[in-house]
Amino acid sequence: MTTPVINEEDAEFINSTVNSLYKVISTIPGSHHALVYIKSAYQHDPFRIALELFLVFFAIRYMLSAKYTPHDNAVKLTEKEIDDLVEEWQPEPLVPPLSKYDKFNMEKTPVIMGAQSVKPKVSGHSKPLMNLATTNYLNLLAADRIREKAIKTLRGYGVGSCGPPGFYGTIDVHMDLERDIAQFLGAEQAIIYAQGFSTISSVIPAFCKRGDILVCDDGVSFSIQKGIQISRSIVRWFKHNDMDDLERVLEEIQLDDMVNKKRLTHIAPLDKLVALKKRFKYRLVLDESQSFGILGSRGAGLTDYFGIPATEVDMIVGSMANALCSSGGFCAGSEEVVDHQRLSGLAYCFSASIPAMLAVASSEAIQIIKNNPQDLIELGERAKTFRQILNHKSLEPLIELFSGDIESPAPFFHIRIKPSFLEEHLFESENKVSREEQEYLLQDVVDECAQYGVLVTRAKYVVDQERVCPRPSIKISVTIGLTRKENEKAAGIVKNAIIKIFNKWRK
Repeated sequence: MTTPVINEEDAEFINSTVNSLYKVISTIPGSHHALVYIKSAYQHDPFRIALELFLVFFAIRYMLSAKYTPHDNAVKLTEKEIDDLVEEWQPEPLVPPLSKYDKFNMEKTPVIMGAQSVKPKVSGHSKPLMNLATTNYLNLLAADRIREKAIKTLRGYGVGSCGPPGFYGTIDVHMDLERDIAQFLGAEQAIIYAQGFSTISSVIPAFCKRGDILVCDDGVSFSIQKGIQISRSIVRWFKHNDMDDLERVLEEIQLDDMVNKKRLTHIAPLDKLVALKKRFKYRLVLDESQSFGILGSRGAGLTDYFGIPATEVDMIVGSMANALCSSGGFCAGSEEVVDHQRLSGLAYCFSASIPAMLAVASSEAIQIIKNNPQDLIELGERAKTFRQILNHKSLEPLIELFSGDIESPAPFFHIRIKPSFLEEHLFESENKVSREEQEYLLQDVVDECAQYGVLVTRAKYVVDQERVCPRPSIKISVTIGLTRKENEKAAGIVKNAIIKIFNKWRK
């Protein structure tokens, strides 16, 4: 076998080409170190040369191979076949068809014509109705001061920020409202959210994660239930407002040596909760969505009512959509608690901030409550009078009030059908009266009240998602917007409607 001979001219050409290429590469900064590295690496590692050559060839083959196109094997249809398929196609409904009960709820939803007030015009009624269906406890809807400030703010700031607070959604009125809430409650700082419902459902998962323990009242609101579900924490339940049962649960956990970042959630006797919190070294989360603005000598909620400093509670969560007649929610606590939510509160980070005019309306509402403590006293007296009328002995076999305590400071309560009344009116084929039948009965009472000039409403629940769904009820919200005489008249109308409708039910 002969070896091919390279003539002198070819050798000189190859040599000059390599030298020229080497000189070009040498002009590149750092090329010397790269060449030394490559030379040493390939000189002592022949396997590396083989591997990289294989990868180079694989890359070249991959780039030159036929490209894959989706649906290459799809069946080709003719125009007629396509038209036939289109004609046969029936779209599925986006929502399931309405049941009889769903249609009933839609038909019975009152429609207010015009502005909300203590005597709104309701569709289907010729005269305005006395409104006991909204949380306008202190009649702040009629405050000209709030309306004027809101209009002025709307003209100066526009409708909304269109951005979350952490980006460009925070303006001076938002910071003013946070300061006003913190000062009103006596807390270090406060943070505001754009939606009342999502406030507590964001606060809980911001501080409690998988593996943590939540000790909760089994009657907590639906928004708290959702916050607990999102947190994926271990949950231990105690009976509603039962401090003895709460203590039992805490002692069981302590015996199990599972004490680690726990929370207590719900409105309950605050003095006992604080005592148990200190004894078992827990954190306390207090939901004041219903009590903020109406309880206590200043209207500052349960801490004010029980005379306990707000700093004794780790987190106070509330809604500005109830007593303040505005929108949004807040969480008050220490500086660390508030700052943590600015990065971890889901509804704070990913929702647009509250419109400026609503923030100003909330600040003004707080100032009105602070300057008019006599309104809180008057509200308590109105609620007491309403309860006294509905606690009449003629209603005793028919209904139960929650809370029916005459001295209760809450200006709202629920009217529920007495279980013994339902048992007495069972059909022979029934074991119990269905929830829907109870709702129909209560709606008849609502309609009867409306015929005589009083607007009340049934309490609405997401029945299939509630952990323990409350029994059907009519919710009464007392307001100082009505005069004392009108308040007593409205209570009398509700009382007479209950007696009339209940006495002819199933007869």
